[in-house]
Amino acid sequence: MAQKIAIDENGYYGDFGGAYIPELLHPNIEELRNSYLDIMTKPDFQEKFKLLLKDYVGRPTPLYLAKKLSEKYGAKIYLKREDLNHTGAHKINNAIGQALVAKELGKKKIIAETGAGQHGVATATACALLGMECTVFMGEKDMERQKPNVERMKILGAKVEPARSGSKTLKDATNEAMRYWINNPEDTHYIIGSVVGPHPYPDMVTRFQSVISEEMMNQLQEHEGKNNPDYVIACVGGGSNAAGAFYHYLNEEDVKLICVEAAGHGVDSGETAATTAKGSDGVLHGSKTLLMQSEDGQVTEPYSISAGLDYPGIGPLHAHLFKSKRGIFKYVTDEQAMQAGVELSKLEGIIPAVESAHALAALSQIDFKASDVVVLNLSGRGDKDLQTYINHGSY
Repeated sequence: MAQKIAIDENGYYGDFGGAYIPELLHPNIEELRNSYLDIMTKPDFQEKFKLLLKDYVGRPTPLYLAKKLSEKYGAKIYLKREDLNHTGAHKINNAIGQALVAKELGKKKIIAETGAGQHGVATATACALLGMECTVFMGEKDMERQKPNVERMKILGAKVEPARSGSKTLKDATNEAMRYWINNPEDTHYIIGSVVGPHPYPDMVTRFQSVISEEMMNQLQEHEGKNNPDYVIACVGGGSNAAGAFYHYLNEEDVKLICVEAAGHGVDSGETAATTAKGSDGVLHGSKTLLMQSEDGQVTEPYSISAGLDYPGIGPLHAHLFKSKRGIFKYVTDEQAMQAGVELSKLEGIIPAVESAHALAALSQIDFKASDVVVLNLSGRGDKDLQTYINHGSY
């Protein structure tokens, strides 16, 4: 019998999930847990959300048959062009959805965390659109390597708060955002950008991002005469673009789900973000999941050339996909990702985000048949990463 993958009433996918939160946040999380599905399924909410996705974000995003890429890897490779969304990535789908939920809950202020800056930009954009106050927490190191996105957030009216602790990256920005929320629970909604955090966040973010696989099914029907591809490939940091791309295929056993993590300088180099290769069960940012930690339970610092993939854990859905073997996990180094990003640029005229370049690099690790239909979720565009490409000298 096919395995059914779904979240249970306590917010668990198999062994992973739940809400491990300080008492002060309990009222906020309970309020959200008790109301998010009611709000999201209301016809007038759906109408507002879908209209903004269509007229403001620019959905549906195209499903593009990459002919030269297909020729090189010996399969039909389609790119789901999330890079063409307003603000340049998939993050806007969830930011607008959650901002609308926050408005329904009567919240006046929005906070967010960001690594690569795309979620920060998307949240600042949604707040500007809906007239809400916005503060984005970002690691000091990430602010340096993603400077254009910092300026974009400021132009959009957001306040950008640097996280100066730890590795000064995404994990630390998330810590700072959580700390702020604990001290300002009444009037503030925290828009978590990935499928991480306490329940109901992983499920709520997944549902807002599921528009990706919903469109894929319709577009494949049009292109190929069938809804299901043979493979769906996506990069995984926390995992929101992958969750959205996989959602409608989770229980379709004939569709292989390829999850690509950042290996950094190598899985065994000590400088990596390959959580499923190096992690173990634990609690991170409010949920039980797989995370990289020392023997005494201290979170270890992840590393990746990509500011969006250097997170020391993964979302509970992806932890379950790994443990249940429903997901197939691949690991891609900085070097491999940069080469794949340049390859796509030169073959197809599309410069991908460094995150998406990791997914592209996994193509060489899979033995495709000529008849295979592959959809790779191109989660973001490379504008924000031009300096990384320049510094790397990969072209």
